[in-house]
Amino acid sequence: MSPPDIELISVKNLHKSFGVTKVLRGLNFTVRSGQIHALLGGNGAGKSTMIRIITGGIRKDDGEITFSSSNAAEPKIAVVHQELALLPDLSVAENIALVHAASGRSIVRPRQQAEIAHAALSLIDPQLAARDLHLKASELSMHEGQIVEIARALSTGAEVLLLDEPTANLTAGETERLFLVLRRLVREKNIGIVFVSHRMKEIRQLCDVCTIIRDGLTAVDAAPLSTLTDSEIVHQMGQPAHRDEQRKRRNITTAEGSIMLKGPTGDVLVRKGQILGLAGAPAGPSQLIALLNGTGRASRWSIAAEGWPSHPLSPRQAIDLGIGYVSGDRHTKGVLAQLPIVDNVLASRRIRERRYWVHGEERNECMELVQRLKLKAGSIWDLPGTLSGGNQQKLLVARWLAMPLKLVVFEEPTRGVDIGTKRDIYGLIRTMAEQGTTVVWWSTENVELLELCDEILAFDTEGHAKGLLPPDRFNEDALADLTGMAA
Repeated sequence: MSPPDIELISVKNLHKSFGVTKVLRGLNFTVRSGQIHALLGGNGAGKSTMIRIITGGIRKDDGEITFSSSNAAEPKIAVVHQELALLPDLSVAENIALVHAASGRSIVRPRQQAEIAHAALSLIDPQLAARDLHLKASELSMHEGQIVEIARALSTGAEVLLLDEPTANLTAGETERLFLVLRRLVREKNIGIVFVSHRMKEIRQLCDVCTIIRDGLTAVDAAPLSTLTDSEIVHQMGQPAHRDEQRKRRNITTAEGSIMLKGPTGDVLVRKGQILGLAGAPAGPSQLIALLNGTGRASRWSIAAEGWPSHPLSPRQAIDLGIGYVSGDRHTKGVLAQLPIVDNVLASRRIRERRYWVHGEERNECMELVQRLKLKAGSIWDLPGTLSGGNQQKLLVARWLAMPLKLVVFEEPTRGVDIGTKRDIYGLIRTMAEQGTTVVWWSTENVELLELCDEILAFDTEGHAKGLLPPDRFNEDALADLTGMAA
């Protein structure tokens, strides 16, 4: 006998405004048991606002939300947000066991912590469970932290799991194991899962139905994925259709202004105006990125370029050399949350020129950049928190557009942004390269590296450089074989 089909969460005619901005305008959404439900929509569509209302983070203005459960009046809901929420000074075991304390004063004994954490982590990564239970969360890589967050959510026995871009920094093997766990939980525990992702390949692999939100309204309501094509989904999201066109490969042969990156297993020559992709899990690319942005003097890589030191000693020195850096972790390494948009846009220039005040010409320039980037901002004096995640990411790119750069490093700049925003960022990066700026781009989405880059340096999951792929060898299978990652 199959388990009963329960309507765990029902959202009807939901409204929410922030000031004069109407974010939700009558939205409907239903989560059923025994289903994996894709929640889709462009940045700023209202997905995050709805999730925050469902989980009690903010109050709705109007509408009805009802909860049902086979075990209690309301189902237990666990959320894994796109940005990590681990306590850095606590161990892996303590972070996972934290949600099992009955109150803030409760104590979960170390042995019990270890048992809870080991059982939860073993579902996804048995090696991490055996090796790193007592490691501090601050010592984890980004993808290891993501695994710990997911394990913590799974350990609660929740009937509804809300997963916001949970695979953004997982390897192919980790993603596959996670999907197996999620399917098993749906099958055996009859839970409902809401999966937020911008990767259509993953959505097709995992999900049963999808709801599409556009401009605060429900455009598609719990439709079986088998009834929609990718182009129909993109259209319903209100995004321009993606034309599958191969970027014209540029023949970059000049040695003037080139940079030699000297690594432990070989050297890589990066020419002026070239886009060099970095493929693979964080262990390898992060070493090279730390060298270039001035935070990694212990990096195994070094630079050989005229007028440059082998290792920039600080981020300030990197900026003085003409090296820009855009992080995919916009909350902890990017956006200045307490400063207005104009100060965020001008932050890098201020560091380079040792200035602190906004001049009149800079205000005009900032407004032009905001318009050029299609930032949905009421004013350049608004705080970044008024922007959606994708628009905050554009803000980080804007810092460097009017700067005289020799090289710019992009670390997962499209992480968690919608299709339209991705294509806007691609266009900006191509323009920078065509103007002579050398670009180093790390992404865990192999498909965007293949579309955008001139060459790709691939790293395996242990952080070892495995080879430099020229355009005539570009394909997803080659990258997956070298990196152990599929996206």
